[in-house]
Amino acid sequence: MTAQTPLFRDSQLPFAKRIDDLLSRLTLEERVAMLHQFGPAVERHGVAAFRTGQEALHGVAWMGPATVFPQAVGLGATWNDELVRRVGEAVSTEARAMRSRDDRVGLNVWAPTVNLLRHPLWGRNEEGYSEDPKLTSAIATAYTRGLRGDHPAYWRTAPVLKHWLAHNNETDRATASSSVRPRVLHEYDLRAFRETVEAGTVAGVMPAYNLVNGRPNHVSPYLREQLRTWTDQDLLVCSDAGAPSNLVDSEHYFDTHEEATAASLIAGVDSFTDHGTDSSQIVERLQGALDQGLLTESDIDAAVRRQLAVRFRLGEFDPRLDPYADTKDFDTPAHRALAREAAEQAIVLLKNDGLLPLRDLPDQDTRIAVVGLLADECKLDWYSGTLIHRSTPLEGLYERFGADRVDFAEGVDRVRVKTSAGTYLSVPSADDATDEVRGAEGALDPALLAGRTDLPPLTTDTTGTELALIDWGGGVLTLRAPDGRYLSVADDGFVRASADQPGGWVVQETFRLEPHGSHDSHGTHESQESRESHGSHAGGHLLKHVGTGRYVSVTADGVKVAAENPEILELEITERGEDTVARTAAAADVVLVVAGNDPHINGRETEDRTTLALPAHQQRLLEAARAANPRTALVITSSYPYATDPTDLPAVLWTAHGGQAAGAALARVLAGDVSPAGRLPQTWYASDADLPDLLDYDVIGSRQTYLYFEGTPLFPFGHGLSYASFEYGNLVAHVGENSVHVTFTVTNTGSTPADEVAQLYSRAVTPSVSRPRRELLAHRRVHVLPSASTELTFELPLSAFEFWDVVHGIRRVEPGPYELLVGASSEDIRLRATIELDGTPTTPRPVLELGLNAVDFDEQRGAEIVDRTKLSGDAVTPAHGNHGNDGTDGTDGTDGSTAELVYRGCDFGPATGTGTVTVEVSGEGSLELALDGGPVIARLDVPATQGPYDYTTVVTPFSATGVHDLHIGLRGPVRLAHVGFSG
Repeated sequence: MTAQTPLFRDSQLPFAKRIDDLLSRLTLEERVAMLHQFGPAVERHGVAAFRTGQEALHGVAWMGPATVFPQAVGLGATWNDELVRRVGEAVSTEARAMRSRDDRVGLNVWAPTVNLLRHPLWGRNEEGYSEDPKLTSAIATAYTRGLRGDHPAYWRTAPVLKHWLAHNNETDRATASSSVRPRVLHEYDLRAFRETVEAGTVAGVMPAYNLVNGRPNHVSPYLREQLRTWTDQDLLVCSDAGAPSNLVDSEHYFDTHEEATAASLIAGVDSFTDHGTDSSQIVERLQGALDQGLLTESDIDAAVRRQLAVRFRLGEFDPRLDPYADTKDFDTPAHRALAREAAEQAIVLLKNDGLLPLRDLPDQDTRIAVVGLLADECKLDWYSGTLIHRSTPLEGLYERFGADRVDFAEGVDRVRVKTSAGTYLSVPSADDATDEVRGAEGALDPALLAGRTDLPPLTTDTTGTELALIDWGGGVLTLRAPDGRYLSVADDGFVRASADQPGGWVVQETFRLEPHGSHDSHGTHESQESRESHGSHAGGHLLKHVGTGRYVSVTADGVKVAAENPEILELEITERGEDTVARTAAAADVVLVVAGNDPHINGRETEDRTTLALPAHQQRLLEAARAANPRTALVITSSYPYATDPTDLPAVLWTAHGGQAAGAALARVLAGDVSPAGRLPQTWYASDADLPDLLDYDVIGSRQTYLYFEGTPLFPFGHGLSYASFEYGNLVAHVGENSVHVTFTVTNTGSTPADEVAQLYSRAVTPSVSRPRRELLAHRRVHVLPSASTELTFELPLSAFEFWDVVHGIRRVEPGPYELLVGASSEDIRLRATIELDGTPTTPRPVLELGLNAVDFDEQRGAEIVDRTKLSGDAVTPAHGNHGNDGTDGTDGTDGSTAELVYRGCDFGPATGTGTVTVEVSGEGSLELALDGGPVIARLDVPATQGPYDYTTVVTPFSATGVHDLHIGLRGPVRLAHVGFSG
């Protein structure tokens, strides 16, 4: 150190002192500029430019070639914390190596996603780990530990958890509000974040686009009241892209962007991701908020301090001390081996009646047919890197069994498209065109990548080009040229065979067929699922490009999409996919049907699914294969569960899209080189009828996930079979002062070395409130040799048995018996033991003393939770559009909406009881109170208030003594915040 060296450069000082020094040297203008995602350099102090955000969900994404690991839901299916830690380590190592040659690569990684997979139709199901908060937090903690590194001071990368909070719908995702009652909030949605943050492996979180209880997540008081209380670290909160502007533009929660930006910063947002690389608008809004007195310099400093804390931990200011500064490991043999190992461990054997493993086939002349739309695909998703290596199921089987023993049929429909002039759509030759892979060069924002215009557009001629047609479900089609390139539309509107795969933020490779006549009448779209009409519709068809909403037309310059003059087309099917599949299956000894989804179509970010059903095109292929050959196994490769009947199939497997080594891994599991041991990280429901509404976040009230679901699933949470067999025994449980000590043994009774995933659940036997049917406490994946046993030991903190007590606003253990359940899935329980736990006894609600916060109900019907004020607090109101059958029709001045709330065990005191009831309420309507489901004994009319946040107090006589269940009916658009009682 020299006298002139600033303190923030002194590596001997604590980070906090150095940050103080640097902050003191920055002008207000420089500090404000740092709060945009792309913070500029401060050259006078030698401080480099910095950006928050580098996608790294299952590999470094968007920045070109990198090792691609299985999708996050696949990593969740491994149930292997240590494996996932090693994956995180490899991903962050490659991020460092890539940054050393491309400074666009960031070290503040936006991963993992810890939103719980509450609803299987959520479009981003692939991004989460599990429907269970314990498993999610365990996998997320492992991944972030790998991303962070193990140095005590410096981090390899700085992970940010996504997406805070209760975010499971793409439908109206920027305007919809998740109604989350306190028990669901604390027992479910917050848990996955909390346990990972408490582990000390997280640099921050990203708020989600949605609202929770009527308040946007970007101004959530939970950032302050919950998140920042879980750790002493300075956590960096990064907004989601465009979300700061949404507060005004789409959510209309604030009148001005200055108000919105100030509220976000005060709530805890430290970095604003908005308007791409252009920071000027955010800087202008922040400065405007300062000028209007909505912000102070100390507010700015708090956010800059948290950002600088991350930058110091990343070694930016100590390059010589940074242990990760010289990292060069990229696409190493170890990383390739790890990608295959992860893909193998993610495979779940759902059913096996002895068909698998294929090593048990009778002789070397046995023929294997691999068929299906995904049989020769290695699909990527929006958050994937560019493949360096690629292995499809077909390639994996060729490698494992030899190409001479494996036959292939994709199952696409071969079609020619005839125009109204009698000519056919034709793909011109482009022999001199270069092969291009979308995103191979990397992009800070891949949504801005444009389609190719260097290839000639489609034309028409007398013979045309035979195209491969795939219907992905819901009438969404892709069309592929013989050279493998997909028909796509570029910015100039012309249709070209130019895309290596469907993809992009707005997919330009999907189309819909519509009967001619529906264009003007807005009739329903026709899909390939109504295939008899293809080519035979009396009026022909129109081909609609989904990405632009325009129709294919034929012009003198070529085929393009346009708002006018759509071409009337006729499909001539030259070969049906099920016919080729049936022929190939009939000639084989065993058939593997590989079905599933393309991660860019029908279920992805911005688009939820509409059904659990397997797309009809693929269902037909499966049925054709099964009819031709009963020795048919189904391999589902998908980002989410399907509801498909396995009854007539001897074997069924599921794997998420497994990354670069997916095909080799699948072949090794099918062959029996590796025994499958993946386990389902979420419930597979039998039908759409088992699902609640997508926007119903009350997992307790609507009995969602394995925790509460009372029906019979297709496959339960934690399910997965093995080529070995296992016995469980010697369960011993001991209750200590602060924990429960559990041991048991697992024995491999088969002849195959294999992994087993032992799962430990609990159940409150006599709960005072609705508790989970069973709840995962711990798990462990272990490798066990034939005839060997291993003893597993778990030390469970007593807090694992807590629930959220809405009466007192605390977590507590309820005294009484708890059943410990040990087994191979949530429904395959092998061992049971009952323990007795001490705790705080349940007492009636002291309503005379505390009253009732409206949100603390035990049960509800037709209600939703909304914001009491824009800053904090909750209220309850009838859900929009919920109309009861109580005769309320709006003639009393209300809109006819109703809701019912139930508060169990309310103590109204001894013989003198209560004399009045007082409610804090806004809106207009009435409230009706009853005891134990009896007649209404009090009614409070609410006069119209000026606005939803203008609360008034209404009082009426109310007489009750003793302990009763209180029922409150809300009539009309009232917002109930609190109910008080007095003698």
